This record gives sequence, structure tokens and C-alpha cells, in this order.
Amino acid sequence: MEGRADVNRGQLALGVKLRDDARFDNFHGERNAAAASRLRDATMPGSATPAVIVCGDRDTGKSHLLQAVCHLAEQSQRSAVCVSVEEFLPFGPQALDGLELNEQVCLDDLDCIAGLPEWEEAVFHLYNRVVDQGGQLVITLSDMPAELPFELPDLLSRLRHGLLVQLGMNRDDDRLRILMARAEQRGLVLVEEVAGFILRRAPRSLAELLAVLDRLDDNSLKAQRKLTIPFVKSVMGW
Repeated sequence: MEGRADVNRGQLALGVKLRDDARFDNFHGERNAAAASRLRDATMPGSATPAVIVCGDRDTGKSHLLQAVCHLAEQSQRSAVCVSVEEFLPFGPQALDGLELNEQVCLDDLDCIAGLPEWEEAVFHLYNRVVDQGGQLVITLSDMPAELPFELPDLLSRLRHGLLVQLGMNRDDDRLRILMARAEQRGLVLVEEVAGFILRRAPRSLAELLAVLDRLDDNSLKAQRKLTIPFVKSVMGW
């Protein structure tokens, strides 16, 4: 019993705290709009889809969408949990025990356990427990299941038979919309000319681009300055 209690404490500690802005209605960018809509439909109350597999490279918004699924579940009074598989690794496969008590189980970056026999078996059994109890499993992967080094045939078969939602890399016009939408959420006035300048100078990674926005937001607040090209240059050293 003591070991199980330790695992439960680990689950409480490692469960992802949902970001309030990680919702379907503020998932921006035309490139993946249809995929996001498909995911939303598949995870609505009453969906007969037992498992959904969301595939996409970094910066495609997989984690945002996974948290949006949990927000959607909570809005309809369904229990949900979103966990980072990478953060679960130090706790061992038994950390997955009990997750099936939630109606919606979301596992982010499942490819972290590809090639780890004990973990693959634990995920396979979790998959079965969730489905047997009428719940739904939503998983993110960096690539198509068949392209990843999963070794357990039964798990790979389950992943291949889940509803596949494929995300593509955001184009520059999508990144511009995302940047401007995030600025608006923060109450920042970011005109397209300044946003375009930031895009041309900032790293292409969406995460790093939004980190630039964080920095500009902080400095704008402290200096009580608007986001202009000269101000952005002075803050970022560009």
C-alpha cells in the first residue's frame, strides 16, 4: 500500500497544470485549424472513438491541443488528466496505475517510452483499462506510430488503430497570427509591421518566438513603452 501511495503522490505532482490559454478557441493558425477541429469533434462528450493519436513535430501545438482536450472534458463535467510521459519516466511504469479512473486520459510525448519494454507493456495495459472502462485515451507522438521504434506489437497495433490527427509545421503567416494573437491576449498592442520585424529576427522555433514575446512584454510593462521597432531592437539587441 505504501508503494501505491508513493505513486499516487507522484501522479499528483507530475500531472500537468493546465494553462488557461490552452483551449481550442485560441489555437491559432490556418495550417492546423482543420486538424484541431477534427480533434475537438473526436473528444466531445458521447464520442465513440476510444483512442486518438495526435502526430506532429515540435512547435505544431500538440501540447496546447492536449490541454484543450482536458479543458473541454472539464467543461462537460468529465474527469480528465494530462500527463507528460517524459516527466513520469523517473517514477517507473507503475506511475501509470490508476490513470484509467479518469474519463479522459491524455499522454503527451508518448514516443519517450518507445523501445522501453516495461513502459510499452504498461502503456498497452493502460490503453486496455481506459477503453474497458468506457474512457478515452488521447496521445501525442512526434511521428506516425509505424515510424517510431515501438517494439511491442500489441501496443503498436493499438496505436495504429487509433484515430489519427496529423499536424503540420506552421508557416510564417501562421506564426505571425499566433504571435499577434498571443500579444492581444496579454493586452499588448502589436501591429503587423512590428510583428513581422520580430518574426524576421527571432528564432524559427515557436516556443522561442513566444519567449521573445514574454521578454518584450516584461520590458514594455517596466518601461511603459509601446512595442515599436526601435523599442524591440533596444530590448533584444537586434
